[in-house]
Amino acid sequence: MKLKLSKYLFVFALALSAYSCGESNESYTNDNFVLVDINDSIISSLDSIIIMNKAIELDNKFSRLTRLTGFNGTVLYSEKGKIIFKKAYGFKNVRRKKDSLKTSDAFQLASVSKMFTAMAIMILKNDGKIEYDVDIRRYIPEFPYEDVTVRLLLTHRAGLPRYMSLAHEKWTNKKVPMDNDDMLDLFVEYVPDSYFTPDNGFHYCNSNYSILANVVERTSGQNFEDFMRERVFDPLEMNDSFVYNMRDDSSVSLYVKEGVAGYYHRGWRWREMTNEYLNAVMGDKGIYTSVDDMFKFDQSLDNFTLLPDSIIREAFMPGNPSYWKRKDNYGFGWRVKEDRDSTVFHFGWWKGFRTFYIRDMKYQKTLVVLTNKDKGPSSSHLWNIIKSDTLPLGRVCKLPDIK
Repeated sequence: MKLKLSKYLFVFALALSAYSCGESNESYTNDNFVLVDINDSIISSLDSIIIMNKAIELDNKFSRLTRLTGFNGTVLYSEKGKIIFKKAYGFKNVRRKKDSLKTSDAFQLASVSKMFTAMAIMILKNDGKIEYDVDIRRYIPEFPYEDVTVRLLLTHRAGLPRYMSLAHEKWTNKKVPMDNDDMLDLFVEYVPDSYFTPDNGFHYCNSNYSILANVVERTSGQNFEDFMRERVFDPLEMNDSFVYNMRDDSSVSLYVKEGVAGYYHRGWRWREMTNEYLNAVMGDKGIYTSVDDMFKFDQSLDNFTLLPDSIIREAFMPGNPSYWKRKDNYGFGWRVKEDRDSTVFHFGWWKGFRTFYIRDMKYQKTLVVLTNKDKGPSSSHLWNIIKSDTLPLGRVCKLPDIK
């Protein structure tokens, strides 16, 4: 007879370790199997057991990292659009071990901010306000370098010098914030040497994405933080998210007062990271968000909520020629994993924060890890999660007939 699986769910739980869908470690004849009538609620129940087991496995992994490495942060892992696991470990106040973290807490994304800047550029492309392959002096006439295009900035092929090095030498009063316009003015005034002529190499450089934030402001007529809120955060209901800026500040505050504080280790204790003048530059960093909001953003990429597939797809395409010395390629705000089909990622480090975001688009896996310490877990632990077996969610199983 056919099983009423809702009444005998424990059979599946006991048997889960013994066989998977259509397979078993024991020998059964075809007469021993029956095809169970499956409805959505039963599939959901089966999925719940699979998800629970995976969540326990991941919790054990990150609890071990907490014990062994002092991991302090938030985690979200999803497959096939389902949140498999999310949890916060540790504290907002690392030094005093107080104020427990929540998955809704906003962390500085550091370089993971770049994919959001790229999203802003793609939105403007879709609006018809920019083109990828024209000289950006169409949008920023005073820009001092020739033949630099939006595409070359997105893919780190512009050859621009590092604005942080320029600022270290030329921004004399470090107690005054240096914003994107100030950064641009320094380039115009001093025109430091490029690393190479445009489109003749790859050089990962924060200047590229900081200049892209200027492009967003010039072409949209909005402040970068306002554009991101109105065109990305609000439509996706990313209510924990914001762009940190110092637009109205005449001096650098002692600490960043918004979001979770970052910490660094000095001597035998943790110390809260102080604010600094470079935090006023946006585009290459500066976005604060939570793992809860990152899942909303991740889903928007699969569901084409903000942009059509034809625009989104190019973000994940390698933007550089293959080169044996280069481990991974780069798209629009994403590193493209060379040795894994359809996998993109980005990691970040900045002033007391380490961030990790990996998307395996072939098997629909996403892992987001946000930490507020300057030392985070080795990325090998995270890649092992992505490389693990894909969960058999939503599949119909044959179970032994019970007489």
